[in-house]
Amino acid sequence: MSNASLNNSNNKPAQYMTDVVFDLDGSVLPNSYPFAMWEEIVMYLPWLNEEKNAGILPLKGSINDSVTLLSKRTKLVLRVSEERASDTLSLTNKHLNIEGNLLIVGSGKERQFQASPTLHTYMVESKLDEVAFLEDMKTKLQLLNISCNLICDKHRKISGLKQTLSGFGLVLHDLKPQASLQIQRTGLGNFRNYGCGIFVPFKAISGLDS
Repeated sequence: MSNASLNNSNNKPAQYMTDVVFDLDGSVLPNSYPFAMWEEIVMYLPWLNEEKNAGILPLKGSINDSVTLLSKRTKLVLRVSEERASDTLSLTNKHLNIEGNLLIVGSGKERQFQASPTLHTYMVESKLDEVAFLEDMKTKLQLLNISCNLICDKHRKISGLKQTLSGFGLVLHDLKPQASLQIQRTGLGNFRNYGCGIFVPFKAISGLDS
């Protein structure tokens, strides 16, 4: 079974997921970094391939046409099951070779989810157009018994040598506390190993182009 298919389902109970946050030392990465980053991290944490909902949050940085510029505040965040949080910390001090670019993983700590009324994901993988995408997201949320409002963010792509993923960013707002925690734990869509469909608190609905 491929890495991608291993991370496409929501089989684990939602309450078992948490974030592990690491300091990160690095300066620049190609925009295709999610594919290589997953492969590098799995070398150190091979059990990630068995974690159905495990993922790596997109790195925060300044993005241009070909590269992502990282800052000293950029963090590496892995979303894993709670029982694997301590195992994830073994990534500390490891070196990641991302297409010839070096990242050094610093100290890490577990971070519990916060019940924010507004959540954002950089991209939910989808081959649909914007109208159909929003309808699909509404249907998926209804199946989770989650009621909220949706805003479609810009269309995005993650392109590598062997694979290209596309979809839309998505904002969920007017979430009740329990629903906010639930969607952070379950996510939406496929390819969370490449950063897709992972939701984080969003402070403002404006500024969706960032």
